[in-house]
Amino acid sequence: MAFWDKLRGELIDIIEWTDDTRDTMVWRFPRYDNEIKYGAKLVVRESQAAAFINEGRLADVFAPGTYTLETRNLPILSTLRGWKYGFSSPFKAEVYFVSTRAFTGRKWGTKNPIMLRDPEFGPVRLRAFGTFGLRVVDPAAFLRQFVGTDHRFTVDELGDQLRDMVVARFTDILGESKLPVLDMAANQDELGKFVSQRMGGDFSPFGLEIVALVVENISLPPEVEAAMDKRTSMGVIGNLNAYAQFQAANAMEQAAKNPAGGLAGAGIGAGMGFAMANQLGQALNQANAAATPPAPPPLPVPTAFYIAINNQQSGPHELPHLQALARSGQLMKNTLVWKPGMANWQVAESVPELQPLFAQAPPPLPPAP
Repeated sequence: MAFWDKLRGELIDIIEWTDDTRDTMVWRFPRYDNEIKYGAKLVVRESQAAAFINEGRLADVFAPGTYTLETRNLPILSTLRGWKYGFSSPFKAEVYFVSTRAFTGRKWGTKNPIMLRDPEFGPVRLRAFGTFGLRVVDPAAFLRQFVGTDHRFTVDELGDQLRDMVVARFTDILGESKLPVLDMAANQDELGKFVSQRMGGDFSPFGLEIVALVVENISLPPEVEAAMDKRTSMGVIGNLNAYAQFQAANAMEQAAKNPAGGLAGAGIGAGMGFAMANQLGQALNQANAAATPPAPPPLPVPTAFYIAINNQQSGPHELPHLQALARSGQLMKNTLVWKPGMANWQVAESVPELQPLFAQAPPPLPPAP
């Protein structure tokens, strides 16, 4: 059997790959350790590339098309082999076919919540997940970085490194965007495209590019979502007084439909409904009272004094008027004054409120000559 395999390998003059899988990225053409004939046909289909490896070194890479393997279209291999003037004998080389189509449906997601500062909710924790696709754009770099001597390399063998790179870049961009949590759902498509553009430099050293990155969901912790649902429910209810009355009316209707309770059940249901409405009304009143700002204190009552002028009671006079009387000399230091709260009449200079008036008043006029 080994003899016929060797013979069949020597008779093969077409090198091609008809891929019947959906996950193979690289496939090595089986040579059975035999040589490739001079003038053999190489068929590279669309979404494929073919690379020749000579003694472990990468040589020529072919794009889609049909080629006759001769010295003129194997320049690198000819140089490595030392074929200066062409060749006609068989040669040994490994041929790797690389799929250049897009491998979509790769999943990514945050292992731990992303800590962000939201302008409305403050510090929040977010989780996100989605899908992305990969495509080989540099077969030579991809073969060097990943494949090695593997005869069949699948997309699952890329491991978690590339997925972790997607998550790290997404986290960085989400933090820099400073988007409010409630606006992220409207910007998921833009975030996916922006991450794809920013990751071009991260994937190019591996000969890959990222395509069709999709952000499927960005979510808050369950307890935060439950609190937001309650807040939304309060907004839907609207008028709480009308809602309380509606609930009370429903309670009365349900009690009246209860055949076991009869009128007594209806009375109990009505009582429960009114009690519920009363409790809700009290709670609303307390909430309104707590929300109403306190009223300002009453304006201060101006100080007023009665004064004795020529043994006659005059007043009451407020401080501005008393200041004018002090200037005119009608109110002097020894003038008797009184206001509510004083036990007896007192001289003006002994009352603290009136002492500043005499510091500004001129001295009494001298007696006439």
